[in-house]
Amino acid sequence: MTNLDTSWESVSGADVTEAAVTRTCFAEPRPEMFEQVSCYSCGSQETVPLVTAQEDLTGKPGNFTFVTCRNCGLAYQNPRLKLAHIGAYYDEEYIAHRRKADWGWLTPLYRRALEKHDRKKLDSVRDHIALGHDKAVLDVGCGAGSFLAKIRQRYGASAVGVDFKDLSDLPWLCDVEFRCGLFYEQDFDGRQFDLITMWHFLEHDFDPPRTLSFARDLLSDEGRLVIEVPRLDSLTWRLYRERWPGLQAPQHTVLFSRSSLLDMLERCGLEVVDYRACGAYPAYFYLFAGAAFKLLKGRGLKPSRVLLPYFLGQLLLSPVLLFESRLNLSMQTVVCRRKA
Repeated sequence: MTNLDTSWESVSGADVTEAAVTRTCFAEPRPEMFEQVSCYSCGSQETVPLVTAQEDLTGKPGNFTFVTCRNCGLAYQNPRLKLAHIGAYYDEEYIAHRRKADWGWLTPLYRRALEKHDRKKLDSVRDHIALGHDKAVLDVGCGAGSFLAKIRQRYGASAVGVDFKDLSDLPWLCDVEFRCGLFYEQDFDGRQFDLITMWHFLEHDFDPPRTLSFARDLLSDEGRLVIEVPRLDSLTWRLYRERWPGLQAPQHTVLFSRSSLLDMLERCGLEVVDYRACGAYPAYFYLFAGAAFKLLKGRGLKPSRVLLPYFLGQLLLSPVLLFESRLNLSMQTVVCRRKA
């Protein structure tokens, strides 16, 4: 793990923000904590610089470089933090693992936003598979697992979640089979799944082709793989560049454009059934966060201070967001099956 300074004396005081505490107590990663990697898609080592990013969400220190493969065009982080050191960036402040649920008088809006997110995931799934007691669902990078909990509650399907951080103590996961560790190192003992989902997981992966091939082999004959990732060739990337929320350095190892994502799926023996230039994750978050990151310049967001502006801005932009699926704002979702 990264070298953390555990002395809190220098950051005492009621006016210190969560982001300031994070910056003070988190050491900048050292050069030996990084490794050079080849292109995940084609294996080439020939690259051109793309952008240098920071950890804008919480304000942890460090500069992280993304490059573009000269051969196939895939964008990825290089050098990247070694697997042994990346876990420190997935702490309690990481958005998918955040446990805090009480936001005062804004709590109903917060809960409604989370529930809407899961409903949109279910809508994406129901277009391609009829869920029921006889179905088996696997969510890779399940995080806090609320999506799987809803599937169990509404449809009775068997539900399995995999995440490298152990969140199995969360009460709503009591009926979900939770596995802690790397996805492609799990032993499913010949089981197959009717639905495998990767909601903003693949861009975090250290070996995306291996993950996709492993998922392909776990699909049933009529099974579907649903993948949602940020879209590099999108409006918000052009607006924010080094402060684009889709960079999310250093957690994001790969940046997918539409063409690079479809190319990798093809290489891994998967056939695309449906492609959408939108996702369950709200594109508005990228519009809001990108503007905030530009203003804060790496100092990190304090969630309790941005929730109200976030929801007010969402209300103001709601007429525009009605056309989200046509505007290519930030997200992309693809549904796949095994190639015949």
